[in-house]
Amino acid sequence: MSDAPAFGDRVRGALGERGPLCVGIDPHEHLLRAWELDASAAGVREFGLRTVDAAAGRAGIVKPQVSFFERYGSAGFAALEDVLAAARAAGLLVIADAKRGDIGTTMDAYTRAWLTPGSPLEADAITVSPYLGVLSLVDTFRFALAHGKGVFVLAATSNPEAHAQQRAIVGGERTIAAEITREVSGFNAVSTVPGEWASIGFVIGATVDWADAGLPAQIAPIAPILAPGFGHQGAKPGELAGLFGSAASAVIASESRSLLAAGPDGLAAAIDARVREYRSSHG
Repeated sequence: MSDAPAFGDRVRGALGERGPLCVGIDPHEHLLRAWELDASAAGVREFGLRTVDAAAGRAGIVKPQVSFFERYGSAGFAALEDVLAAARAAGLLVIADAKRGDIGTTMDAYTRAWLTPGSPLEADAITVSPYLGVLSLVDTFRFALAHGKGVFVLAATSNPEAHAQQRAIVGGERTIAAEITREVSGFNAVSTVPGEWASIGFVIGATVDWADAGLPAQIAPIAPILAPGFGHQGAKPGELAGLFGSAASAVIASESRSLLAAGPDGLAAAIDARVREYRSSHG
């Protein structure tokens, strides 16, 4: 067992200190060109390190999108290792957006790659897909809890391709999105100290209509919600409370392109401005 504070409470502290903004580290090829960097492992490494420098002391959380590094093979993974280590050394919470999901020893290996303390790819949390069954992820949840780490389970995403599947009815009663939320919340209910936030959270898009997706009005126990969809996809900081209702205090508002488009020289100022917007919208 880890002596580190539970991930849920670390998120709670980060949101209280820095607000809900999570800076996505997404080195799209067009952004690399705009930043005058090569579309290479060296380019994404520099992009990631500059983003970490801009976010440190301003935002509390960063989210590297693993695919943009993975495309460059072993050199890209080496670049990602440097970015992850730099972010954690800067005191940022790091969510590796890897969307892993498998069964048995394969999922165990993914889990250990991203959540083992001291691993080259160590992050504070990872995103996972539950579409091989939530029960296939239980060992990942347990491993995360034992090491002070977190997991974000895809529940209701904002991409239109997902609507039919995530809103399909299970057993004539709940949508798949609602069933995923119910099963994960059940795990959290028996593994979370009363009064603390759960460490197994959800990915729920900021553009998702909760009623349409069949999601419960209240998620209990409170669990972090990673919410893509702010910024470039249209959701605004001032809409956060209205979009998420009683869950708003636990929302991690993920933005990437809307900030990264400011370029390396303007990124810090863009982050500062967005942090002020979120704080202002929360009174």
